[in-house]
Amino acid sequence: MIYIIRHGQTEQNSRNILAGRADYRLNETGIRQAREAGDWLKEQNIRFDLVYSSPLDRALRTAELAAPGVERKIDERLIEMEFGPYEGMDLTRPAPEVAFFFSDFEHNPAPEGMEPLAAVTERLGALLEELKPLAAEKEILLSTHAIAMKGALSYLTPPERGSYWSKYIENCAIYRTELADGVYTEPVQIR
Repeated sequence: MIYIIRHGQTEQNSRNILAGRADYRLNETGIRQAREAGDWLKEQNIRFDLVYSSPLDRALRTAELAAPGVERKIDERLIEMEFGPYEGMDLTRPAPEVAFFFSDFEHNPAPEGMEPLAAVTERLGALLEELKPLAAEKEILLSTHAIAMKGALSYLTPPERGSYWSKYIENCAIYRTELADGVYTEPVQIR
């Protein structure tokens, strides 16, 4: 079984700053959110055998707090989308090309300098495929970021059932998928 968690809040999240691959830390709210996620998982009797995390501190710390005592393995494929020249942009006043892209992730291309969504989905899909033999037998947590998480969820969802690109994913939201006859089930938000 695979669980996917978005990291807890950072100061940049709270100030509507576009935070891609810059290495921001969790703020006090984010630490509380990650601890609450860990408490909730414990209450649900969900224990992890393996934890994979983005290399960025906010995802690593979330994994540590949500799954205490479980060794974390860093996987670069879990890193956030590359926002290029738009990193650090104030999302309350986005550049017109970014506002256009964000208005319809599925149909509007990423602005030049940003990682294409197809590349995000491809790298997360490759990780999920690689984890299949382990996911059949173990409980695995993936700690990642909003857009990277959407790439994973989109990979796991048949196209005719909608998209996650335009869906808002809260800090420390958790989704779950499992293997059925060697195929991942459609992800379900559990928290």
